[in-house]
Amino acid sequence: MPQVNITINGHSYTVTCDPGEEDRIHDLARIVDAKVAGFAQQTTRAGETRLLMMAALVLADELAEAQDALKRLTQRSAAGADDPALADGIERLARRVEAVALRLETAQI
Repeated sequence: MPQVNITINGHSYTVTCDPGEEDRIHDLARIVDAKVAGFAQQTTRAGETRLLMMAALVLADELAEAQDALKRLTQRSAAGADDPALADGIERLARRVEAVALRLETAQI
């Protein structure tokens, strides 16, 4: 399995990933790093572990909100509109949310 070197809050980590996922891991690491950097600017007393925990909680919250929105859209679609474009958009969004959730659940850090 490929290994990717990422940097979060100035610290380097080696992450194992599936072949072809290297760019995606770099993109995800940049998102986490941005969250950690934002928290680091707000407080000078938070340690590395606390910053990472806060970033993880915010990202988990964002994922949960996306899943809730997807559920509401799916329920609306099933309840009425037979719009093929809407159904296709909801299906694509569902696959993306599920893929992100799976990556978070199976992250090999």
